[in-house]
Amino acid sequence: MIKVGVIGLGAIGQRLIKGFQEHPEMEIAAVCDAMESRAYETAAELGGIPAFTNHQKMLEKTQLDLVYVAVPPKFHLAVASDVLVKGIHILCEKPLANSVEEAKSLLKQAQDAGVVHAMNFPLNYSAGSKTFEKLIKENYVGKLRRVQLKMHFPQWPRPWQQNAWVASKEQGGYVLEVGVHFIQQLQKIFGPVEVKDVQIQFPEDPHASENAILAILELSDGTLVLIDGMSQIAGKEEIAFTAYGDEGTLSLLNWGQLEGCKLGEEIGPLEADESLTDSLVDNLVKAIKGEEATIIDFAAGYEAQGILEQLRKG
Repeated sequence: MIKVGVIGLGAIGQRLIKGFQEHPEMEIAAVCDAMESRAYETAAELGGIPAFTNHQKMLEKTQLDLVYVAVPPKFHLAVASDVLVKGIHILCEKPLANSVEEAKSLLKQAQDAGVVHAMNFPLNYSAGSKTFEKLIKENYVGKLRRVQLKMHFPQWPRPWQQNAWVASKEQGGYVLEVGVHFIQQLQKIFGPVEVKDVQIQFPEDPHASENAILAILELSDGTLVLIDGMSQIAGKEEIAFTAYGDEGTLSLLNWGQLEGCKLGEEIGPLEADESLTDSLVDNLVKAIKGEEATIIDFAAGYEAQGILEQLRKG
């Protein structure tokens, strides 16, 4: 049985707990959160397992095979470093760290530790995004002409996401929270990308995250990538990752919906290939057992961080 510890029990940290619980080869052995009530409530819900408010004590007092780090980004370096020093396999929330330098440090520590090091980028396991990638590789759009990422939010942070750090310039904003998922997909599907120009706007509050971004990036073959982001605007939330080619257009909408068409046709919904659906938790178990697995590692996290920080700094 793979014994799992979870550090950080907010909205993001809670999402994977069910997956760990339901896997026959995994057992949540301890949880940790700086908020004492949340730590003890979660531990009670999990059958009275040990609960901690200090992650170092959890690492010292509990035998763990894997630790999921789901704390806010500025704590990733300190917490993940403590896990890696213990030689424990690690799953880290995105982004890898709070700067390129921190991400590089964590990558080196993970490689030196010789453990499984993985990032929680769920798009890599969903039917919609995997079908998008498959269609691109099958030349659905023909010769690629442009890639575009649209991120429009009537409200940021979103209603279910009301906490100080998600709204902050220091470690929040939708470019970081949402954009990094698609930066990673861009690099995985289309290859290396270079930032060419960034225009980013912030509200009057000096501590608040961006409310608009317009950026141009370039793939290694010269294809341009346009990022169009806005928040605090009228309308509905819209996230669209689109590839335009000389034979067709293909979009991944709002995380899981596909639409597209060939030249001369009307754009419409496309069906995702549900047989492509995969599981991060299943792949973590495989990787820990030394089997072939689909893992987005700290190297990919570091590559995405490089682009992310250029966009956030403008």
